Parts: sequence; structure tokens; C-alpha cells
Amino acid sequence: MHPNPNFRRPGVERNLTFARNRAFGLLSVNGQDSPVLAHVPFLLDADGGSADLHLVRSNPILQALDQPKAAVIVISGPDSYISPDWYEVADQVPTWNYVAVHLRGQLAKLPQEEMRDMLDRQSAHFEDQLVPKPPWTTHKMTPEILDRMMRQIVPCRLTVTGIDGTWKLNQNKPDEVRLRAADKVAKDGIGSEPAALAILMRTPPQD
Repeated sequence: MHPNPNFRRPGVERNLTFARNRAFGLLSVNGQDSPVLAHVPFLLDADGGSADLHLVRSNPILQALDQPKAAVIVISGPDSYISPDWYEVADQVPTWNYVAVHLRGQLAKLPQEEMRDMLDRQSAHFEDQLVPKPPWTTHKMTPEILDRMMRQIVPCRLTVTGIDGTWKLNQNKPDEVRLRAADKVAKDGIGSEPAALAILMRTPPQD
């Protein structure tokens, strides 16, 4: 997380809302020689106390999960390079604006019989956002095929003990300077979802 407190003002609820809505991140645990990573969708519960996810049975993280392990899920948001010229003031340097939230905690395997419920909850979370499409459900699957597929994945839960967020949106610049940069990001930004980043730069969080 960025050390500048200007970029760390959003409170826990805003960070949780961002993570809950994004619902996809980079899971990391310490391996024997280096961090072990996996890209995972997840479901954050109502109070942000736990994140449910599943891993394919052959995933190295799962192989090392004989007991709960410290883990973090990194949720990345929009980002873009910021050219100093966009500020239209002297003596500026390049930077990169971005949003990111980290969920830290203990990752553990859940009983295999919880996999069906987790799959139903996860698919419902995303399918409900695809209106007006009728939602996909596991009831559309042939039971034997569904059972065979579910045996290849294992339910896990991250019990969340820490939530950190960085919202680096040029809050350290005067409003008129930040807004000029936001306009340039919307038009010429280089990164992921620059248009979304420009919207956030125009109204950076203050809570």
C-alpha cells in the first residue's frame, strides 16, 4: 500500500464495497521458495469478515494448505500513467494513478460438501448482474457431470483480519490541476480502464 496518507483516506466500508463489487483478485501465500499466486473470483460476506473462493485440486496453493496459512488477496482497479505535461504546471514528475485493495487473513480449506453451495452463491452473484439474461444455475447441469466437475475443485475461505486500500488519484494536487489530468486520462490514458479512473480522479474519496 502507498505510504502517503492522502491516498489512504477511504475508510474500511469503501474498500470493502470496492472489493465486493470487483470480486476478482490475486491470491498469494508464502511458498517454500517464493510466493505462490492464483487469480481467483471470490465472494465477500456481508460484514467483510470472510471471502469464499475455490481452487482447482492441482493448484500449488491448495497442495500447501494442509493447515491454515497467512494469505492476501490483491484486488486491482483502474489505473493509468500520468504525464507531467497534463498538469500544465512546472516542475512535475511522471507517476501512475491506481486503485487497489488488499484483504489479508488466514486461508483454510472448507469441507468438500460445501462446494455446491459456494458454486451456487458465486454463480448467482455474477449471473444476477447479467440482466435481462435468465440466470445460469447448477440445475441446468447433468447431475453426474456436475458432481464429477465439483470433485476437481475445493472450497476455501479467507478469514479477513486486515483491509488496506490505496486510492491514488492526484489528491495531493490542487483541484484544477487534478481535473486537467483527469481530462487527459479520459482521452489519452495508458493502463487499465482509464475512463473509470478519470471519473474517480474527478471526485476522489475523502472519507
